[in-house]
Amino acid sequence: MSKGNNPLALPQDPQPRTFSSYAKITPVGDLSAIPDDASANQLGHALAPYDAVLLVSFGGPEGPEDVMPFLENVTRGRGIPTERLAEVGRHYLLFGGRSPINDQCRRLLAALTNELRRRGIQMPLYWGNRNWNPYLSDELPAIERDGHRRVLAIVTSAYPSYSSCRQYRENLFDAAQGTQIHIDRIRHYANHPGFVEASVDATLKALETLGERADDARLVFVTHSIPTAMAESAGPPPRSRTGAYVDWHEVVAAEVTDRIAQQRGRAYASDLVYCSRSGPAGQPWLEPDVNDHLRDLAARGVPAVVLVPIGFVSDHMEVVFDLDTEAAATAEECDIAFARAATAGDHPAFVSALVDLMLERAAAAREEEPDKPVVGSVTTGWYECRMDCCPNLREPGRAALCQAAH
Repeated sequence: MSKGNNPLALPQDPQPRTFSSYAKITPVGDLSAIPDDASANQLGHALAPYDAVLLVSFGGPEGPEDVMPFLENVTRGRGIPTERLAEVGRHYLLFGGRSPINDQCRRLLAALTNELRRRGIQMPLYWGNRNWNPYLSDELPAIERDGHRRVLAIVTSAYPSYSSCRQYRENLFDAAQGTQIHIDRIRHYANHPGFVEASVDATLKALETLGERADDARLVFVTHSIPTAMAESAGPPPRSRTGAYVDWHEVVAAEVTDRIAQQRGRAYASDLVYCSRSGPAGQPWLEPDVNDHLRDLAARGVPAVVLVPIGFVSDHMEVVFDLDTEAAATAEECDIAFARAATAGDHPAFVSALVDLMLERAAAAREEEPDKPVVGSVTTGWYECRMDCCPNLREPGRAALCQAAH
């Protein structure tokens, strides 16, 4: 199995450097354009009891001078040698030292604001990162200074696992210390119909780029590899022995594959593979690696593939380097026609789904019984996670927000 070139899969408790925070994100456009006859429930109270929304993301460097400080933030406490960080830093430097993830967050914030305004809802939106500007530790005090106390968080990670759920909640707990802010979050949303619709649309468009080879293409669904021990303990039960992280990806991949078959009038073979493996060589991680899998498909005579990055919400470095650069080079080396489907990004179906999830969470906070649409048969994500869901295997007792008391 290829070991990959990314040591960033399991960032542990970063203690970020202090940088000046970005300005808060507020709704774009003219809110006075909301119709005069909009009800009080539409004008902000549809999201009651929340008075602000916080987009929570991983963060990424904005220029070459940011790359090494960013990587030091991500890997602090893990004993990663400086030369190894420099090696990974070269991946960022291939793209001007700038991660795509921050610009993607800006586009998503603008799209969310526009969708809220379209529905007649006025609500301030903020943005905070775990590992780079704007830091959560800066944004939460700013939210408090602006007079907000009940905040709804949207995490740019769709699946349950320690690194994609609990670690964000641990960082939110740390950042909220010393404030009077109460934070809830929307549920995991990978199996929400809107997230799936965005992947279906992107896959159809990627197939179109293959021309006559599209009918013979194989759909290769890709997500971030994690240690098998983390995967097996991931997500709300009931779950299989491989854990909810894998279960949910399999459900999403199956749903997308079925819908592609319906819309194109033919069946497609598909696989779930992994990228960005890191960690000690002897530690088991989820596999197969995407590059190993492409070589295997070539040996079996598969002529074309579409990589569908269902494990990623936006085109960050694991997508633009591990897939668009490394996996594309492997496909060329193996003489396989290659296309890569887009991530959900700011696709209208995904943006609409996030607003629906915000409204759903607000209704639940008001002790109503909202609908919770999902695809497939996996468990609906929780609003508050139990202690035994996605545990921190290194620091079992570490505090996290959005956690059930029992």
